[in-house]
Amino acid sequence: MTSYLSERLKQIKPSPTMAISDKARELRAAGEDVISLSQGEPDFETPDHIKEAALSAMHDGHTR
Repeated sequence: MTSYLSERLKQIKPSPTMAISDKARELRAAGEDVISLSQGEPDFETPDHIKEAALSAMHDGHTR
């Protein structure tokens, strides 16, 4: 069972988002001014027109 799990884990690809974050971290460490947009939570409220569009799309059945 350990061997099976190990083989399955070897097939997992690294997250592209994490790779971008790692690159941003490297550039910052090298003294570059970096604004990373790869992951995290925004520090502002979602604009009303975006929330309304999302609700409208869900009500119209666009859920996949």
